Amino acid sequence: MDILDLFNKGGPAMWPLLVLSVLSLSVIFERLWFWLRILTQEKEIVERVLDAATENWEIATEIAQKAIDQPIGRFLYAPLRLQKSDAETFRLALESTAAEEVAGMRRGEKLLESVIALSPLLGLLGTVLGLIQSLRSIRIGDLGTESTAGVTTGIGESLISTAAGLIVAIVTLVFYRLFQGFVVNQVKVFNKAGNDLELLYRQSPPDPNKSTSGIVREPARESFTSPRKQRKNNLTHTPEPAPEKTAPKNPLPNSPPELENES
Repeated sequence: MDILDLFNKGGPAMWPLLVLSVLSLSVIFERLWFWLRILTQEKEIVERVLDAATENWEIATEIAQKAIDQPIGRFLYAPLRLQKSDAETFRLALESTAAEEVAGMRRGEKLLESVIALSPLLGLLGTVLGLIQSLRSIRIGDLGTESTAGVTTGIGESLISTAAGLIVAIVTLVFYRLFQGFVVNQVKVFNKAGNDLELLYRQSPPDPNKSTSGIVREPARESFTSPRKQRKNNLTHTPEPAPEKTAPKNPLPNSPPELENES
């Protein structure tokens, strides 16, 4: 008995179960690819950023900026990109970014929860519909005769939808719990990395006087006047004439030479 034969014997409930299984598989494969990329790179990113932050905050910011395609990179880059921040602002940036990234990691969980809840119910509905159809053809006078032999076969076929619904729900539940475990682990990683980064920030905050481009600021220059402006200022402002030197007064200007000799 192949899959198509089982699908046809399962009844009308198999079609919504097929849709739910396709949706569940699409979310599962997307989340598996997402988590494989994260779990293989996040440890290296955290170590590189923290090691660089102990020596130079500018290098740590550049490393975190290059890793913004990862949730941990965006988480570490959020407080480092602030131009001016104190310890409280640094913590708020970490907390808000962590909440946003964790919400993104939980994407698809609602769909998986719906598949887990609906699949067994749809399977049970298919079984009930199959039983109704099988028992409708039974007449009381035919009980114990060969005409009722096909009823047991119909009841067995009606249970196919229940089995299919349980399989879809079980597989989806396994991956749903697995993804929830990954999210819980990521919350722990975010808390540890955020606390370590904040501790480094409190111990040795970045120096705002350092330029990110590595250019040393020049000291303030003294006012400089070009020679052209100096000549212009000399023309507009004429110097005051120097005072004339007066000869020392002779105490006896009219005294004859004889009197001077006698004195």
